[in-house]
Amino acid sequence: MTMKKSGGLSYFEFESFSRFPVHQGIFSRNGGVSPEPWRSLNLGGLSGDTRENIIENRRRIFSCFNLPVESIFDVWQVHGNRAICTESPRPLDQEHEKADAIFTNKPGITLFMRFADCVPLFFYDPQKHCIGVAHAGRIGTLNRIAADCVKTMQMNFGSNPEDIYVGIGPSIGPDHYEVKEDVIQHAEICFNNLDNILETDINGKTTLNLWEANRRILIESGVKNIELAGICTACHTRDWFSHRAENGNTGRFGALLALNEEKNV
Repeated sequence: MTMKKSGGLSYFEFESFSRFPVHQGIFSRNGGVSPEPWRSLNLGGLSGDTRENIIENRRRIFSCFNLPVESIFDVWQVHGNRAICTESPRPLDQEHEKADAIFTNKPGITLFMRFADCVPLFFYDPQKHCIGVAHAGRIGTLNRIAADCVKTMQMNFGSNPEDIYVGIGPSIGPDHYEVKEDVIQHAEICFNNLDNILETDINGKTTLNLWEANRRILIESGVKNIELAGICTACHTRDWFSHRAENGNTGRFGALLALNEEKNV
């Protein structure tokens, strides 16, 4: 990933997406107006921060790309597998639908999601000119939301998995994500081979590698173009919100993806 700065904000772009006609950004926690413990570019509506702060932080993010806030399409993220394909933005006075993956093939729509350790997945098919963003936490990952996203693009846009580019964004890394027996059992059901997905140390502590789990699922789904950020949110709480490292007392960072009006750049 490449870091960029605009309007006092820092955000990251997938290098593999940079040659395509899309607006993309995964924003650090810095450059907003929220006080501690949400310092400072918090987008989490249920975090305890004020609505006014969140609206201003959102405005700042969209202004980095000169995108109207009214172009937003976002959802209530519920750690599920539901995907929504949209042809229009969400009116700002309309309630959020529940989903964890959102897609469009229409310019003028900005897909937007919020994170604090869970894995942001970005999707782009340059052949069908369609995009998607998914929220892959532990539950979503082990329920194979990444595979469901590929299927959604196949069914709704006619995508070939080999044409799809996927970015795996900043999220909790394998060294920090300790899990218990119920998660271990779930992972054993999900994968035939757990090498590099579950690791147990000499003290019996088991950690889950969400990055490798999602990468493996994408490869099994036929995706060949995968970029891994390799940035651990729990390691870098000065720059990222981390639910695990900050004991739940934190905010959510924003991620957006939108199509340019023109297909060719």
